[in-house]
Amino acid sequence: MAHHFISTALTPAVLRAQEAYYGRSQSVPPAPGPDALGEDEALFIQSRDSFYLGTVTEDGWPYIQHRGGPRGFLKVLDAHTLGFADFPGNRQLLSTGNLAANDRVALFLMDYAQRTRLKLNGHAEVISAKANPALAAELAPEGIPVRAVERMFRIRVTGFDWNCPKFITPRFTAEEIETAAAPLKRRIAELEARLATKERATPAP
Repeated sequence: MAHHFISTALTPAVLRAQEAYYGRSQSVPPAPGPDALGEDEALFIQSRDSFYLGTVTEDGWPYIQHRGGPRGFLKVLDAHTLGFADFPGNRQLLSTGNLAANDRVALFLMDYAQRTRLKLNGHAEVISAKANPALAAELAPEGIPVRAVERMFRIRVTGFDWNCPKFITPRFTAEEIETAAAPLKRRIAELEARLATKERATPAP
């Protein structure tokens, strides 16, 4: 259950807003400890090829970054821990710098095709690949050499929650479109081959 996520999200200010708009507020469930990721969460996380990562600047401003990679590049290390490898990019290191001052993170994982989303909160640490080559080898996506990993993000998950599908606009990746269109392409090729055979067998007038 997502008790810890809900107890963290339903702050007094949020509850007051609910009361102001709807005349009552949600009850805050007890959360004796962090939410543990289950099989459904693990399968969903490891099937994603992208997610959104939220951090907080030293001045308190939220910063959201899109992260993408091969399917499964965000790995579930255990029921409370996620990790992913980071590679040289534009060298701004905004998320990395933010985490040095405030380790809180929020992750937003989307499956647009199935209209499903998973939200996670936690605390993250940035680890040098040179200082921990074993973890770099564990988190390097399949097909990408370990030497390309510059640093790793290890996230201690404190809570998660599934969102309802309302207002999620379905979108599809090129891979998903190709998979869906494959049977149609095969059928078209089959019909074209039959037509060509029939035309060759039909005598000219």
